[in-house]
Amino acid sequence: MGKGFAKRKKQAKEMQEQFAKMQEQMEKIEVTGQAGGGLVKITINGEHDVLKVEVNPECVDPEDVDGIQDLIKAAFQDANKQLKENSPMQEMSGMPGLPDLGAFGL
Repeated sequence: MGKGFAKRKKQAKEMQEQFAKMQEQMEKIEVTGQAGGGLVKITINGEHDVLKVEVNPECVDPEDVDGIQDLIKAAFQDANKQLKENSPMQEMSGMPGLPDLGAFGL
């Protein structure tokens, strides 16, 4: 099986270790997205779990429930965008021999 196989096996092991390290980092990441100029804020972790939702009382209008729902949705989308931009997985994108991680939502 020669040197080429041993080299690829070593590279595969190194990649596994890098992925495990990045997964640990992802678990520790927390980002906060906001909408409406900070009227609604949502904090999520690297696993996309919602950790905290803050709603400024100024934007709570019983007559406009749709408005608050839109702000919550926008804040969550902003948090996900920030998570993607701050992800250690971004470092892996563009490495030779790896697929585009964006295709996997990373």
